[in-house]
Amino acid sequence: MNIKDFLIKTLGLSVTLVKRVKYGGVFINGENVHMRAAVKWGDTVEVRISESPNDFIKPMEIPLEIIYEDEYLLAVNKPTNMPTHPSRGNTLPTLANAVLAHMGEDFVFRAVNRLDKNTSGIVLIAKDAVTSAKLGSMMKKHEFGKKYVAVLKGVPKSKSGTVSAPIEREREGSIKRCVREDGKDAVTEYEVLRSLGDEASLCEFRPKTGRTHQIRVHAAYIGHPLLGDEMYGGGEGEYMLHCKEMTLTHPITGEVLVLRSDKNFDLEKG
Repeated sequence: MNIKDFLIKTLGLSVTLVKRVKYGGVFINGENVHMRAAVKWGDTVEVRISESPNDFIKPMEIPLEIIYEDEYLLAVNKPTNMPTHPSRGNTLPTLANAVLAHMGEDFVFRAVNRLDKNTSGIVLIAKDAVTSAKLGSMMKKHEFGKKYVAVLKGVPKSKSGTVSAPIEREREGSIKRCVREDGKDAVTEYEVLRSLGDEASLCEFRPKTGRTHQIRVHAAYIGHPLLGDEMYGGGEGEYMLHCKEMTLTHPITGEVLVLRSDKNFDLEKG
């Protein structure tokens, strides 16, 4: 087959990545070839993908808790009150700054999942464009298993259940989400782990889709917003939400990875 079909159908590169390959170059048995060149059994194919450095992200020596690392992936435990990456108007050190200090300033930061500033737990980072594209495709197909723990205001009547309620922006340009009939499908499983009287409860959440603020919105929808989540009716303070487990198939090796990050929430102190 020609090299373009080989890159897409055999190597699984996205069309976007193939366009970038044109600038980096593709080689068959050491010879630079065009995208219509034929590839056959026994050939050695080398692909070079052009990179765009993160000029606006600078390395910062910040403690970094590494959960898993290999040639392709890096999984870290993001603390609370830390943004995943820099954004306009934000002056706080970010996870991206810490990762660049670990990987080197020329590293391109590619977070596969992104957690809100106040949400702690597992963030998965791809070390190259191909791994990033494969993981992004897996994420869209909901092939990741994720578990979160959160402290809710009050105690749900049902100790476990499934919330299936579509989510959409509350209004154009707003970061706040709400349940709306014209929203995107969103499904979350939950289980109450323990409670403090009728005041608060520790719950495990297993989102089956990946909508913005999904757990926060669905918790509020069942009448028990995250305690301290002012945006969704949980009162003042800082809400407690932690990504404690992520299960996925390694996009390169095919190995099943179960990544864990434990965190203890003290309901009486919280």
